[in-house]
Amino acid sequence: MTPADDPELLPGMARASVKASQAKARATRARKAAEAEPTAVDPVARVLVDVPLAHLDRTFDYLVPVAMADTAVPGARVKVRFAGQDVDGYVLARGAESDHTGRLTPLRRVVSPEPVLHPAIAALAGELAERYAGTRSDLLRLAVPQRHATTEKEPSPPAGPWQHDPAAGETAWVDHQPGPAFLRHLTTGGSPRAVWSAAPATDWPLLVAHAAAATHASGRGVVICVPDGKDVARVDRALIAVLGEGQHVTLTADAGPARRYRDFLAVSRGARRVVVGTRAASFAPARDLGLVVIWDDGDDLHAEPRAPYPHTRETLLLRAEQEGAGALVGGFVRTVEAAYLLRTGWANQIAADRAEVRRRVTVQIAGEESDRTRGGARIPREVHLAVREALESGPVLVQTPRVGYVNVLACERCRTPARCEVCQGPLALSGPAVPPSCRWCGTVDEAWACRECGHRGLRAPVLGDARTAEELGRALPNVRIRTSSGDTVLALVSGAHQVVVATPGAEPVAEGGYAAVVLLDTWLLLSRIDLRAEEEALRRWADAAALVRPGGRVVAVGDPAHPALQALVRWDPAGHAERETDERLAAHLPPASRLATITGEPGAVDDAVTLLAAPASAEVLGPVDLPEGESRVVVRVPRAEGADLSRALGELQRLRSARKLDAVRIQVDPPTL
Repeated sequence: MTPADDPELLPGMARASVKASQAKARATRARKAAEAEPTAVDPVARVLVDVPLAHLDRTFDYLVPVAMADTAVPGARVKVRFAGQDVDGYVLARGAESDHTGRLTPLRRVVSPEPVLHPAIAALAGELAERYAGTRSDLLRLAVPQRHATTEKEPSPPAGPWQHDPAAGETAWVDHQPGPAFLRHLTTGGSPRAVWSAAPATDWPLLVAHAAAATHASGRGVVICVPDGKDVARVDRALIAVLGEGQHVTLTADAGPARRYRDFLAVSRGARRVVVGTRAASFAPARDLGLVVIWDDGDDLHAEPRAPYPHTRETLLLRAEQEGAGALVGGFVRTVEAAYLLRTGWANQIAADRAEVRRRVTVQIAGEESDRTRGGARIPREVHLAVREALESGPVLVQTPRVGYVNVLACERCRTPARCEVCQGPLALSGPAVPPSCRWCGTVDEAWACRECGHRGLRAPVLGDARTAEELGRALPNVRIRTSSGDTVLALVSGAHQVVVATPGAEPVAEGGYAAVVLLDTWLLLSRIDLRAEEEALRRWADAAALVRPGGRVVAVGDPAHPALQALVRWDPAGHAERETDERLAAHLPPASRLATITGEPGAVDDAVTLLAAPASAEVLGPVDLPEGESRVVVRVPRAEGADLSRALGELQRLRSARKLDAVRIQVDPPTL
C-alpha cells in the first residue's frame, strides 16, 4: 500500500492535504452526477447537428441535464458529443420520450440560451433542403448569423412610436392599378399576392415602403429583399421617410458581425418587424409575417452561390405559402417565373396603363445592326444630338456593357482576333498611350502582326467604359464625364449637367432623374449564349432606362427589328415575358419543367446518374464535357413531378454521402444554363 492509497501513512500536514483533495474530488463527482440527472420536464432534446454529411441530416436525441433545463430551449445553440468530437447544433424541440432504445448522451453545454432558430425558419430550411436536394445545416448557415457574445448580452430597444399615412400610400400607388386596393387589403390584415411591373421613372423604394407601412399597421412583419447594397440604402431612406426613424433594420453582408447580429436579434426578439436586405434577409425571423417583397427578381445576385443554391424568390414565395403572408414580386421587367405566377393564378397583376407609360418615357432606336458589321460609327450622330440636347436640361446616363478601356482587339484588315504569342491569350489595351498586352499572362507585344495576313493595324470590336468616356469627352469638351463601374460604383449623382458612363448594374441614381439615357452596344448583351439572354438584356436596359425623369428620353443603339429591343421601345416587358413563357412551354424548359444539373468528375457523374432513382418521365441530357476536366448532365421532368425529382436527388446525395463516394454538385433550377 502506498501513501496515496492510505493518507494515514503520511505525516500530519500532508495527510490533511490529501484528505481535503479526496473530499473535493468526491464533491465534484457528486455534483457532476447530480447535473447529469435528466430534468423532470421534457428531458429529451431533439438536436439538429451541424454536420455537412447528407445522410446525417436528421435530428438526434440528447438528454437534457437538470442544470440546462431552463437554457436548452427550442432554437438555442448547443454543443453535443457526436462521432467522438464536440460539434455545434440547434435544439429543435423538447420532448418527454425518445424513440432511441439505448442510453441517451447528455448535452455537453448550452452555448447560448438565446432562441435564434425560430420554428418557422427551421421548417423553411427543411422545405428548401428537400426542394434543392441539400442539407438543413447548409441552409441554416445562410439563415442564422454567427454569434457575437457581447452583442447578445445587450437588450434590443423597443421601436417606439411610428407613423402611417394611408392617404399618402394610395397617392403614391395611384398610377399602378390596383395598387391602392392592394394597400388597403394589407392594412386590414389580408394577404394579397401580386406581380408588380413598375413604370419607368417610378420611385419604387417609396412604393415598397408604403406597402411595408400598410402591413406594419396591421401588426404584422415585413421582409424586403433587393439585389445589392445600393438598393438597400434606397429602401432604407424610403422607410425612414414613411415609417419614421428606428422602425426597421437592414441586413447586409458588409454590415460587420456585431451590427448584423444586433439587427438580427432585434427582429428575432420582436423589437423590429420590418426587415430590408439582400438575399440572406429572406430568412429573417420576422414575427407574424404579413408580407414578403422581392425587387428585381431576375437579378443574378438573388441566386445564392453556395450549396444548395436557393433563390431568394423561391425562398420568399415558400415563406408566404407556409406562413400565410402576402407577396409582392416587383421590377421594371417581368421574369418568366413571375409571368408563370400570373398564368397559374397564384398572383394578380399590378401595372401602369399604356397612357401613363407613354407620358413618362419615349424610347427610340438609333443605328442599325448592319452599321456595326460594316464598321460604322459606334455612337451614331443622332445619339450625339440627343445627348447635347438633353444636357441643356440635366444629366445624361450612358450605359456600356463592358468595363475597362479596350478588352478585345482584332486585326484591322481581316478581323482575326489578336492573340498573345506566349500563351495565346487575348490582347487588350489598358489606356490610350500603352501598347497591347495579354489579359492572361501580361506579356506586352509592341510589334504585334496578324498571323493570318501580316497586317499590323488593330481595331477594337468591343470598347469598355473608360474608352467610351474618353470618346464622349472629346466630343463634349466642356462637359464633365464621370464613370461608374468595377470597384468605383457611384450610388448617387447630382442633377448637374454631366454625362455618367456606367456598366449594367452600376448606374447611379440622379437627383431628379436623368434627362436622357443612352444604351450602347445592345448587341453585346444579346450575344450571350444563355437561356435567359434576351430576358437579361431587356432587364438591364429597362433598369437603366427607368432612371429617366418623367418625360425623359431613351436612345438605344442596335437592331430595331430585334424582339427584345422592340419590347423596350413599346415598354412592354409583360408581353415579352409572355412570349418567352410560351417558347419555354413549347421547348419543355423551366418553368414548364423542373430541371437539375449534376456536375463533377466524369466517373462520379456517371455513377450518380446510375444511382439516381428519378421519375419514369425523367429525361437525362448529356453528359457534356466542361472546362477543368469536369462533366455535366441535365435531368428534366415535367413540372408536376418536380417534387419527386427533388426527393430522388436528395436520396442520391444521402446514398453517396453514406458510401463516401466522390462528391458531385447538384443544382435544381439553375439560374443560367
